[in-house]
Amino acid sequence: MEERLQKYMADCGLMSRRAAEEEIRKGLVTVNGVPAELGTKVTPGVDQVLYKNRKVVMPRGEHVYIMLNKPAGYVTTANDEKGRPCVTDLVKAVGRRVYPIGRLDMASEGLLLLTDDGALTETLTHPRHSIPKIYNVKVEGEITEEQYKTLLSPMEIDGYPIRPVYTEVLKRKDGKTLLQMTLYEGRNRQIRKMCEQVGLQIRFLKRIAIGNLTLGRLRVGEWRYLTKEQVSYLKGEENHV
Repeated sequence: MEERLQKYMADCGLMSRRAAEEEIRKGLVTVNGVPAELGTKVTPGVDQVLYKNRKVVMPRGEHVYIMLNKPAGYVTTANDEKGRPCVTDLVKAVGRRVYPIGRLDMASEGLLLLTDDGALTETLTHPRHSIPKIYNVKVEGEITEEQYKTLLSPMEIDGYPIRPVYTEVLKRKDGKTLLQMTLYEGRNRQIRKMCEQVGLQIRFLKRIAIGNLTLGRLRVGEWRYLTKEQVSYLKGEENHV
């Protein structure tokens, strides 16, 4: 049965449908040796789909869901044109091609989810999805009352309005301030750009939770499989964690 190419790529766990559409527009996808276009349809198991000259295939069996405690110094992608270390290098023992859900910039660390479930990736990265993401952010100097109030207020990032971000001061010590910030949307480098706007210099940024999912005792650079209950929670099913 035919289906849209971007849906097939998402179902294969390669990326979200929206991301697949962008890659198709860039000419990076071929079907049976012919450059694909938006609107191209494929029959799984019959048509040969290549992305960057690599075959796109449906994963066997059940999907895989992973939590990684990302170290700084890794880019959140499966392949990097500049040859930098990728987060997928840390989960090769899984034995399956998995892809990150969302992003953490190279200098940041903390909780990152990876999967081969394209449908879940699509759900969690869609703008209307509002699962909170919690970050610990250490900044240089002591935050002023004016800076604090600005972070709590509506702001603009790259010309787009963003929702107010709940910000709490956890600690002031040795000329630095530790903040905890909760995001319900995830624009590119949002926290760094917010802090830059108010004159705060970030020294350390770590995502510690996505909704009810926390790192627990997972050490930096380590990963583990999500439990069935955690997967159900992310999918919005009953019997949440």
